[in-house]
Amino acid sequence: MISQQQFDHELDLIIANGIREDVGDGDHSSLACIPADARGKAKLLVKDEGIIAGVNFAERLIKYVDGDLKMEKFIEDGSPVKYGDVVFHLEGKSQSILKAERLLLNAMQRMSAIATKTNFFVQLLEGTNTKILDTRKTTPGIRALEKWAVKIGGGENHRFALYDMVMLKDNHIDFAGGIGKAIEKTKQYLLSNNLDLKIIVEARDLDEVKQILAAGGVYRILLDNFDYAMTREAVAIIGDQSLTESSGNINEKTVRQYAECGVNAISSGALTHSVYNMDLSLKAI
Repeated sequence: MISQQQFDHELDLIIANGIREDVGDGDHSSLACIPADARGKAKLLVKDEGIIAGVNFAERLIKYVDGDLKMEKFIEDGSPVKYGDVVFHLEGKSQSILKAERLLLNAMQRMSAIATKTNFFVQLLEGTNTKILDTRKTTPGIRALEKWAVKIGGGENHRFALYDMVMLKDNHIDFAGGIGKAIEKTKQYLLSNNLDLKIIVEARDLDEVKQILAAGGVYRILLDNFDYAMTREAVAIIGDQSLTESSGNINEKTVRQYAECGVNAISSGALTHSVYNMDLSLKAI
């Protein structure tokens, strides 16, 4: 997984690019009618229900926009919220509040939706030993926010990108000439380049599971589109030789049954690519 320093750098890039995209050469609406020294106060109002996420990101954002903006928090990231709740107050220059408003809302609405959906899956898995994981099926440019939201919702992050873990999927295996060759070449590559990266390998059937185990050195085996019976058999074959992960067309109706097959993790792209933004507003007070 990426370091905290790398993650913080991603957040800084998101904020800088978000403000560049939205503000350009100036917020002319505010500049035209609000004095530069005017001060104001606003509240983050919830008009929905779910798990709030992005409070700490909002705090980071306002410091970038204007170091003199102040935030008074009432509700922390990961807390359940309902219609009418006030998450925080902002106070400072009115122009600065308006400059930060759209990026703040866009980020928090999406992060809260992802945290809410993740938390729903976490509750479905309660009592099992299975963790829910995200994927790389994220919105280009804001992956750090979306993966942060998964953590806030109680889930776990899969690899962040292509560089922090090796994941050999069907196309890698086929292009490399088979599972054994793909794994052996990967081990040689990591050794030659002095890289300490975990290896995940996708299996399409039980025979491929056995081939992966024969090659050895694999951190986790991804059981792709296995049914319940195949999953239980695969878990029994693998034992403690590798961690296990189920993936592929798993939804709220089936996730518990896959967990009860004994897998260590279930990954779902739907946590980040199929959500509806939480309704939030920033209102002057």
